[in-house]
Amino acid sequence: MIPESVDPKRQAIIDGATRMFLAHGYRNVSMERIAQSAPVSKATLYNHFNSKPELLAAVVSALCTSLLQTMTETAIESGEVENNLKKIAASFMDLLFAEDALAIYRLVISESHDFPELGRLVYESGPLPALTWLEDYLRRLNADDQFNIADPAFAANAFFNLLKGDLYLPCLLAIKPLPSTDEKNRVINQVISFYMRGILHADQ
Repeated sequence: MIPESVDPKRQAIIDGATRMFLAHGYRNVSMERIAQSAPVSKATLYNHFNSKPELLAAVVSALCTSLLQTMTETAIESGEVENNLKKIAASFMDLLFAEDALAIYRLVISESHDFPELGRLVYESGPLPALTWLEDYLRRLNADDQFNIADPAFAANAFFNLLKGDLYLPCLLAIKPLPSTDEKNRVINQVISFYMRGILHADQ
């Protein structure tokens, strides 16, 4: 259901453009085809978006925000640090290897020469808020005297990069299939074990 605060026509346009861009690429899709996919009139389309680059930016922002929201809604339980990290890791892995997430990164990379601002938009809509969210959680652990993490920003960045490991880039390049649930769980367990010993406990 579309929230009452969201213009349903605008949302329909973004949804239609998302389907078209991810299926056919940015350059192969005209504003007319997007209007047909929405479906709305061309006049309605241009009332909401002045150009295709502006629409692409809206699509990228909406996808990143939606994917990030799924991760940051992870329930954090007081005192259950290892279990919380496992839930965060599982959400992050599902986000990282979601078909839409990989597709939007490929799209942004392919268009980055002509639209360098898209890279910043993706970073500020996805990775940066995720890092900040985890960093804030680690800082709360410090404040509660559960750990003494010297550099929560570094620790948050290390956590996500450990999870990426050697799986992410081959999947992004489409030279390796997406990891199975068992593969993701194996990585999560290895990372959590290493992280608890090597980063969280190191500064106690």
